[in-house]
Amino acid sequence: MTLEIIVFVLALLFGIIIYWSESKSNRIYRWINHLTHNEELQMKADNRKGFFHLQPFIWRLVYITLLFVFAGAIVSFTIPIGGDLFQYIVSAMVATLIGTYLGSLIVFASEKTKSATIQKAYEKGKEGLEDLVDDVKEKFEHEVNEPKQEAPDKIIEAPKKKSARDRFKDKGMIK
Repeated sequence: MTLEIIVFVLALLFGIIIYWSESKSNRIYRWINHLTHNEELQMKADNRKGFFHLQPFIWRLVYITLLFVFAGAIVSFTIPIGGDLFQYIVSAMVATLIGTYLGSLIVFASEKTKSATIQKAYEKGKEGLEDLVDDVKEKFEHEVNEPKQEAPDKIIEAPKKKSARDRFKDKGMIK
């Protein structure tokens, strides 16, 4: 169990590292894309997609599974010790998948805190606030310009309700 936890933690860190490195440069994915596609279908130069970076869940799972199946095959043929390698591979696959999502949180958090992004958010909020202030000013100006309806001179009072005793006296039930 201890070895499985160690494998899980190391694979988690491995997932974060591969996601971060692929967000910086996707040369391997671009090279494989260049080999497998003709010129019309190849990735554009500004496309940042990689094996893990900007991929949906299913494709990340497929690439991680392929990576660990190949690594497991190499390890099982090179090390003569037999053992339950399957549980370690599955643990590493799950941890690497979780690590790629943690890596995406870290990468996107660092991108969102850049000053240009903060400046854009400030400008957008400032424009929204100015629009709100203009709408409120127009509403108050519209209400001020409308003539107010004058209250009628006569105030109609509601008739007073009789008490229960008075109602019984009117019906002749009590004297």
